[in-house]
Amino acid sequence: MGNEETITELNVTGETCPVPLVETRKAVRKAQPGDIIEVSGDHPASKEEIPMAVESLQLKLLSVEETENGWIIRIKIPEDTDG
Repeated sequence: MGNEETITELNVTGETCPVPLVETRKAVRKAQPGDIIEVSGDHPASKEEIPMAVESLQLKLLSVEETENGWIIRIKIPEDTDG
């Protein structure tokens, strides 16, 4: 039984603090282990805040990329490692 990787795209372009972080947290809560969330936006402070939140939530930060119109942050929900 293979787990299919699900990628959730979250576009928060044009939103300012705290909306991008709040929306990212909502997406994380809905995600399953192994899922990837791609957050795209253009608010400079959120580009710093979201990776810090990812770390504090013990998620995996895959990448933070600059784009022509802002940034894309890729987050992976860790697989369950218990039992």
